[in-house]
Amino acid sequence: MQEILLALFAGVVVGLIFAFLKLPLPAPPVLSGIIGIFGVYLGGVVYQQFIIPLLS
Repeated sequence: MQEILLALFAGVVVGLIFAFLKLPLPAPPVLSGIIGIFGVYLGGVVYQQFIIPLLS
């Protein structure tokens, strides 16, 4: 849980800095960003569950 709160805090700080400097936010559009994050997570799970056992 602490990891999640630290990640949220870091994101808020970065968002505030970018807004203060009037820069575009360093994030993709909402839906495609969420899908991208899910894809990265899913790729990691597939690797751990299927690829590593095949190589062992």
